[in-house]
Amino acid sequence: MVENKHQKEVHPSTKSVRWIQHPLIKEEKIEARLYQQLVAANVLKKGNTMIVAPTALGKTIIAALVAAERLKKYPDSKVLLLAPTKPLVIQHEESFRDFVKTTVNSLTGAVKVTERVEKWNDSQIICATPQTIESDIIAERYSLKDVSLLIFDECHRGTGSYAYVFLANRYNSQADHQLILGLTASPGGEEERINQVCQNLFIDEVVVKNEDDADVKPYFNPIEVEWVKVDLKKEQLAIKSHLDTVLKNRLKGLKRMGVISSIQNVSKKDILRAKGKVQNRISRSTHPPRECLLAISMLTAVFSVLHSMELLETQGIRNLHSYFNRMRKKKTKAAQGLFKDKNFNNAVNLTRKANDKGLEHPKLEKLLDILKKAVKSDNQVIVFSQYRDTVNQIQEKCQEEGIKAVKFFGQANRETEKGLSQKEQKEIIKAFRMKTYQVLVSTSVAEEGIDIPSVDLVVLYEPVPSEIRMIQRRGRTGRTSKGRMIVLITKNTRDESFYYSSIHRERQMKKQLSGGYEKAEKPLIANNEDVRVLDREKTTTDVEKKLIVYVDHREARSGVTRELSNLGVKVEAVNLPVGDYQVSARVMVERKSTKDFVSSLIDKRLYKQSQELIENFTNPLIILEGQDLYRSGLNPNSIRGALASLAVDFNLPIIPTRSPEDTAAMIHRLLVREFDKGSRDIQIRTDKKPLTLQEQQLFIVESLPHIGPVTARKLLEEFKTINEVFNASKEDLKQVDGIGDKIAENIREVIESKYIIEVPYYGETQDYPLSNKNKPGKKFHLKKEKQ
Repeated sequence: MVENKHQKEVHPSTKSVRWIQHPLIKEEKIEARLYQQLVAANVLKKGNTMIVAPTALGKTIIAALVAAERLKKYPDSKVLLLAPTKPLVIQHEESFRDFVKTTVNSLTGAVKVTERVEKWNDSQIICATPQTIESDIIAERYSLKDVSLLIFDECHRGTGSYAYVFLANRYNSQADHQLILGLTASPGGEEERINQVCQNLFIDEVVVKNEDDADVKPYFNPIEVEWVKVDLKKEQLAIKSHLDTVLKNRLKGLKRMGVISSIQNVSKKDILRAKGKVQNRISRSTHPPRECLLAISMLTAVFSVLHSMELLETQGIRNLHSYFNRMRKKKTKAAQGLFKDKNFNNAVNLTRKANDKGLEHPKLEKLLDILKKAVKSDNQVIVFSQYRDTVNQIQEKCQEEGIKAVKFFGQANRETEKGLSQKEQKEIIKAFRMKTYQVLVSTSVAEEGIDIPSVDLVVLYEPVPSEIRMIQRRGRTGRTSKGRMIVLITKNTRDESFYYSSIHRERQMKKQLSGGYEKAEKPLIANNEDVRVLDREKTTTDVEKKLIVYVDHREARSGVTRELSNLGVKVEAVNLPVGDYQVSARVMVERKSTKDFVSSLIDKRLYKQSQELIENFTNPLIILEGQDLYRSGLNPNSIRGALASLAVDFNLPIIPTRSPEDTAAMIHRLLVREFDKGSRDIQIRTDKKPLTLQEQQLFIVESLPHIGPVTARKLLEEFKTINEVFNASKEDLKQVDGIGDKIAENIREVIESKYIIEVPYYGETQDYPLSNKNKPGKKFHLKKEKQ
């Protein structure tokens, strides 16, 4: 996070400004603050360091001081600064250009590959998104050998499979002169998380600076935090009473079934955990017990009720009414069961009536009072809310009250609203900075990674249970003068528990950090990453150095390519019309996560992809990655049937793997095996083999609802041509084996209905690895109208 760009706001007690004097720092650009100089010196002396400090204490200034000294010591080296978002990268680029006397450039995915390589070679300080650098390092376009300082901004992200972890490991194995600097306002409240970040990024020292330090106080602007509590209205309490009854009845049923142990204080996480256990039980059964299927339905219903109560208590009637309308359209047993429940229907009806009356959450009324006073005092305000629906509602109310407010959210599209492009986001922030708007109403997207100017007041429409997010939101005020934050809380609701949770976590974090960070002793058995690095250094043979795999470009940023690179394999991203990883001229790998396997089975992609594999390669195979194949809710026998069909009907080998690392290890073994057999020159397929006339006919018929390859063949055998199939009546279609009344009716409906585009819908991004099967695309609701 970039802050205090020039540090020209000097505390009143300071009589004159002293500036940093350094051969690589521009004159009168950085004010000489002792605590920043001492921290920078500590980094240079003690090595890899994480700096934990609130926003506005000048973490970026410290990074600039360390960078200047490293470039002075190693004149031919580079400094690489990584930040999680493009706007933040550009902001860092501008700051370092302003501070340091050297060439500074930024690298993001928006820059062409050839230009990125040129910029890398021509620059001494590079600011970049980690995904961009990771992609280039894996493709071996350049290396980190000459980087003398690697800076991780928002370093608390350095966990799991985030690109920071890969780049820290690669830097540790490649760079000649290593120094790592991590910057964050909050590494997390749990000791385990802090240790994980430090281990992943090779951090040896943690330096904590806060507003209470004697050397910081003269420069720190205190932030006043105020809680404003409201009571639910009687109409909301009536709705809540009905939802409570619905919830208790279902929780009691789940307890009787042994699915949960208590009905008190059950959270969404508890429900998801219980659902996973039941799905695990179903996966081990050839014929899942009816009780298990009932439990899944009840758990899904409980989750929906919990979410309904959260919207009622923390957001308002309008949000809840919209959610009920979306639920009504669902065809699941859980949703249908809820709408058959008398209490749930009472809650729905009371919500509809309250919405028709224009009833609003008392928070909204309180918020408008706060904003009117702030605007009257010419204050700039940011309002944070979890939900985009609430952001829209707040902005509309502000406009009605004559308050100049603008809404700000992410790039993701929703059913009735497009996301904001980065260009649109920049224009909004610029207008807010120029005071065209006095109030910015934002989702969590403005917490970090966006160059938001400091404001006089931050208002949280609801508390968040995360100490990291609470600190980041608070950091949006108090940068140049005394700050203020107001948290709106609904009494006796989850609002209170969320707020206390965030406070407890922040105290816990400070306690953990105040005790000093002790670097964990190296374990007797190294972790997986250590083993891979050691194996690569000690056992890489001349044969393995020549290994190359061609990867479909939509898989290029998956965890598998990262691990293949760690194993010494050269990864080439290309457009593969079939499959994901081409190992040799004869071997093609189709990688499927367990989630993707199930979704491709449901939407029929699985068999089409399998057919293309066996038609285009002599030895194709499927790698099935993950250990939760039977936890999707789909009947396990359907999954087993699909696996049997792939193995027997398509003669496709299926290799199970546990994780992306395991998948990479298997592909690596396939590469070695093919290399040993002499399959060294690979001819990349850029097109599929052309479909025969019969294949094209089958493909068209298979597109009809509920029609698979077998039934499509039967239809063509019965009616001879596609034209006759499409002209067949409902009764004629039912004569074909496998087609009943419902399927025949659906087929006729698809053929006879007019195509009328109603409202564009952009599918939500699924939490699947990037691949050619999972790219969300534009879909449309079709209004069906009989001819």
